[in-house]
Amino acid sequence: MKNQTKKVWFITGASKGIGLTLTRQLLQQGHAVAATSRNVAQLQEAVGVSSEQFLALPMNLTHEESVAQALAKTIATFGRVDVVVNNAGYGLIGSLEELSDQEARQNFEVNVFGSLNVIRKALPYLRQQGSGHIFNISSIAGLSGSFPGFGVYCATKFAVNGFTEALATEVAPFGIKVTLVMPGYIRTNFLTDSSLVTPQAPMAEYANAREMQTLHQEQINGNQPGDPEKVAAALLQTAAAENPPVHLLLGSDAYDMATAKLDNLGQEFAQWAEVSQSVGFEVEV
Repeated sequence: MKNQTKKVWFITGASKGIGLTLTRQLLQQGHAVAATSRNVAQLQEAVGVSSEQFLALPMNLTHEESVAQALAKTIATFGRVDVVVNNAGYGLIGSLEELSDQEARQNFEVNVFGSLNVIRKALPYLRQQGSGHIFNISSIAGLSGSFPGFGVYCATKFAVNGFTEALATEVAPFGIKVTLVMPGYIRTNFLTDSSLVTPQAPMAEYANAREMQTLHQEQINGNQPGDPEKVAAALLQTAAAENPPVHLLLGSDAYDMATAKLDNLGQEFAQWAEVSQSVGFEVEV
């Protein structure tokens, strides 16, 4: 690339939502973007740009060879990759009892193992360069799981939070930075049928899960307080920082839920501190 201040970004799930908004902003600012989607035609139409700086790639997150091919094509086209954004994923609502093993495993397959596939295939390039930045897009639901009906989805995001924290320590010696992004409610199509899967066999007994489903689909959808344009701008700002955070909350709602969770944990830990500290062997003096 002629302008070395510009970066090469690799973005999954770029045909809609945060991924699409981020792709558009990056191209407007002159960065190179390798954007992936299961449907390239849909991706190209959504981005609406024809440019040498834009590479639309078909990719199946759950197939390692597909991921490897997409990254190899990125390197062959742009010569490097600077920023990897694991954005692809989908929501799943349903109580733990009513969701089948297949439904739960598929959510993990995309939200967790899909991101791991990208990380494994991207790291050899980043390590060789001695630089790079990985953004793993999680959710405030990866920190606070108190959402009836979202247990499996929360579990996938808790998993993303856990492996991202470990990843940050593992790759720091190679000059690679890692940021875990935990958005709150962002006004995208995430709560529509294209991104939010409902249970195949709902159970009438779980009224709280149905209430949560109705709340998200009929009231929160379209009224989310987070602006995706500002989310994309925040990611660009973070990528340009000399010392970016490992944990990044996006949205006042995410910030409030996170701090409330921390306060509740502190109170509960303090309340049960005596029991917590009672299980060690007695030390003889």
